Amino acid sequence: MKFILALIAVIILSLTVLLVTPSPIEAQAYQPPIAPAMIGAYQPDNQLENAELLGKGQILGPEDVDVDASGRVYGATADGKIQRIDSSGNIETLTDTGGRPLGLDWDAQGNLIICDAFKGLLSLSPDGTLTTLLTEVDGQPLVFTDDLEIASDGMIYFSDASIKFDQKHYVLDMLEARPWGRLIRYDPSTQKASTLLSNLYFANGIGLSKNEDFVLINETYRYRITRLWLKGEKAGQSDIFIDNLPGFPDGVSNNGRGTLWVALATTRNAQADGMHPYPWVKNQIAKLPGFMRPQPAPYGLIVELDEQGNVIQSLHDQGGDHYSFVTSVQERGDFIYLGSLEEDAIAKLPTPIIQTKN
Repeated sequence: MKFILALIAVIILSLTVLLVTPSPIEAQAYQPPIAPAMIGAYQPDNQLENAELLGKGQILGPEDVDVDASGRVYGATADGKIQRIDSSGNIETLTDTGGRPLGLDWDAQGNLIICDAFKGLLSLSPDGTLTTLLTEVDGQPLVFTDDLEIASDGMIYFSDASIKFDQKHYVLDMLEARPWGRLIRYDPSTQKASTLLSNLYFANGIGLSKNEDFVLINETYRYRITRLWLKGEKAGQSDIFIDNLPGFPDGVSNNGRGTLWVALATTRNAQADGMHPYPWVKNQIAKLPGFMRPQPAPYGLIVELDEQGNVIQSLHDQGGDHYSFVTSVQERGDFIYLGSLEEDAIAKLPTPIIQTKN
């Protein structure tokens, strides 16, 4: 009996402390749309389970990946490194940013431009010199430099996922449900940058259309992709490219064939969707240790879209046992390469033939 009373007292005390402790967020109510059914082009399959795993056990959390003209594969890893895998499977570390590198792309001079979540926009020269290009834009520090795409004219389009929460606290950004993200353009010739779009809900992956008449930016915590027109009558205007995706969109890339690949880090979470309309509940959840918050389900998922925002096909690893939490997709030649926030390898598989799903 004494034990039960003591346990009740501990529970009451813990709840009291929880309620009086200030929350790290000021949550906003959000009513998510009902998740789309996994049918038609979204019909689950097992295609990602056939991927070859490059550098297995030697490359930690390659969040973004890319491939150079020689076929060497690059990964931006969780321990701050930019690593390269050659055709023989040899792995070389090119640099250590001292932060958390995410997005990768090459400029016309052969420099590897890097979005580092903590260090800002960086440049790695062919001789291995690491240079900081930007740490703030429009007087606002880069808090969560995320992904980029470089246009043919040299302009660098990149995202600052959140101006409030850094990479270590990205779940708080999801819980708060406020638009802290922005899309930025940097001109290397003038070394000037400007914010093109703000008030984005976790500004993540960046992708250009084949003709570079628009740029896409993933709003991860709204399950959608926003489009900003760069050319034509709509230049400067933005709209929703695709809405109500079946998961959390992370990376997006043009494959050079007039379509786009989108990496969905995981599928929709019913617990997260269910609590979004209730700010008070989210404020309390934000106080809890990470393991007590809603957890993402291991799942591998990428989607191919046309340039009108229509879903062409999807590739899955339903249990996430082979390759899950996919955060980037790059198509080069006859193969696609996948990066992941959690996996210890880069996935490679033949470019899939479009399959009709019932």
